[in-house]
Amino acid sequence: MGLFLISAFLLVLGYFIYGVIVEKVFDIRIDHKTPAVIYTDGVDYMPLSPMRVFLIQFLNIAGLGPVFGAILGALYGPVCLLWIVLGSIFAGGVHDYLSGMISMRYKGRTLSYFVEIFLGKKFCIFFLTVLVILLLIIGSIFAKTPAMMLSNLIGMDFVWWLLIIFAYYFLATMLPIDKIVGKFYPFFAAMLLLATVLLIAALFMGGYEFYPDLTTLNQNPTGKPIFPLMFITIACGALSGFHATQSPMMSRCLTNEKYGRPIFYGAMILEGIVALVWATLSIAFFHGTEGLNEALGPSGNAGKVVSLISEGLLGKYGKILTVSSIVLLAITSGDTALRSARLSLADFFKIKQQKIANRLILSVLIFACAMTLAFIDLNKIWLYFGFTNQMLATIMLWIGALYLKRKGRFYLMALLPAMFITSVCGTYLGYSELMLRQDLNVSVLIGLVLTALITVGFFAFSKKYR
Repeated sequence: MGLFLISAFLLVLGYFIYGVIVEKVFDIRIDHKTPAVIYTDGVDYMPLSPMRVFLIQFLNIAGLGPVFGAILGALYGPVCLLWIVLGSIFAGGVHDYLSGMISMRYKGRTLSYFVEIFLGKKFCIFFLTVLVILLLIIGSIFAKTPAMMLSNLIGMDFVWWLLIIFAYYFLATMLPIDKIVGKFYPFFAAMLLLATVLLIAALFMGGYEFYPDLTTLNQNPTGKPIFPLMFITIACGALSGFHATQSPMMSRCLTNEKYGRPIFYGAMILEGIVALVWATLSIAFFHGTEGLNEALGPSGNAGKVVSLISEGLLGKYGKILTVSSIVLLAITSGDTALRSARLSLADFFKIKQQKIANRLILSVLIFACAMTLAFIDLNKIWLYFGFTNQMLATIMLWIGALYLKRKGRFYLMALLPAMFITSVCGTYLGYSELMLRQDLNVSVLIGLVLTALITVGFFAFSKKYR
């Protein structure tokens, strides 16, 4: 248990030490009026209490990632804890903080707007297309997965659950942010955190050996390499580009820049702790990675693992609490993914969102696409999600580095994690069976060359912003 406690302590310590450094580098202005105050519209721009915004941000960014991703990443053994801790502190926290705070400095605009002003309109059109498709896939998957889990847990046909979830999504996407998201999300977040605490406490009291093997670095039974695969598998819980689509939504609800660190950086740290818990549960409950791999089965069924762990540690009613909280985790990220798609399109096409007719037009188009995707096989498309997600993180970190360099600040804070995750994505591009299918050494070389080229381009491009 010592390794788990040390890892959790380091995450908390990272918030209080490195989080403060990140805040000072950004140079917050506590007397600066925020978009929530200046542009209040009763729909998307609306002042909310810091605690409420924190809990909403936590649920928005989490999704299934810190649970399912951590379970799959745990196949590599305790080394995954290192990525969760270091990734959350030095990459994910920086990424989420910058995406939220830069948005606040640019009227609460979305990620696609940053791309346009920093990288040009042509690249933005391509980026927006990929972004909206990704958000539609997330919305569809985060409707299908909880619909299947609810159908297995409670009964009633899967299709009916899917339609109910999409009906909720439509309302949450259309209505002002304080009507559903602001009222219910804090309760949902508390429910998830309660289940998380109960599970780790039950594991401890059950006398499980937390990490049976601490001598082998890569414990993946299939022999898959840690680099780059583990860094793609564990995204939410360490570093995730999806968060850059969520933070701008909350930047429209903050009343002071001083709340940026606890909300943007802090929510990432809390998500890291949740991922830490599920990685530990997965290794300990099944007595190592071999047992975990067997439980996952050929298809990598993380949902089955959640059910086995929750029922084994907490019993029938504990399973209901855990599965329900994870269902809500998926739903609360799915609806905000589609809300983010609406806001991204509205920003790009300059469509005002105060009028319900404008929101309705965009929402109908978005939901027509999302519901169509939900009724087809997305397994192959979903396999590209991890790569695309980290590509989004890469773009946001490069933009963050460019912003800081333009302001004469310590840009290495964003540049170094940007270079690292670029090398991960480049290596994955070469190595993955879905892409170039190259030897690992060749793939690493591809990743390094790509990183070097983009870094040179960064310094050349940044001269325009002096």
